[in-house]
Amino acid sequence: MNSQVEVIDEILECYPEKPEYLIFLLQDIQSAYGYISPESMQAVSDYAGVPITQVYSVATFYQSFRLEPKGEHELRVCLGTACYLKGGQRIVEELERKLNIKAGETTEDMIYTLDTVNCVGACALSPVMMVDDKYETNLTAGKVNKILKNIETE
Repeated sequence: MNSQVEVIDEILECYPEKPEYLIFLLQDIQSAYGYISPESMQAVSDYAGVPITQVYSVATFYQSFRLEPKGEHELRVCLGTACYLKGGQRIVEELERKLNIKAGETTEDMIYTLDTVNCVGACALSPVMMVDDKYETNLTAGKVNKILKNIETE
């Protein structure tokens, strides 16, 4: 199995050593690891010839980049208008209570990452949460508990 350094080197070698490839490099590293570590940011900085502060600025500007590893299961609760009005915020609060984390955090055991999103495009089925790539619809606190139990028994 390739080490992280070897994989990052392979990613870097796919692009010219130019600053204009910074976002592509970060996207590919995140795709490979699920987040962008400080070590990978330094490698990108050195390779693209840009200051580490610029790499960090880009990585923190775009919400699609993660600087912390995410859990094995990503829970994304919709807080778009329809979901919010039908109790999306209560679903977030229930998950925060059950998982003992806040939205945007990952459990210590690295099993769950809880995030909120603006819309998942399923307004008629609100409130909605995505568990990894699966839609969970018409949520209630009871359904949330059942979903978590199902994940635990997988």
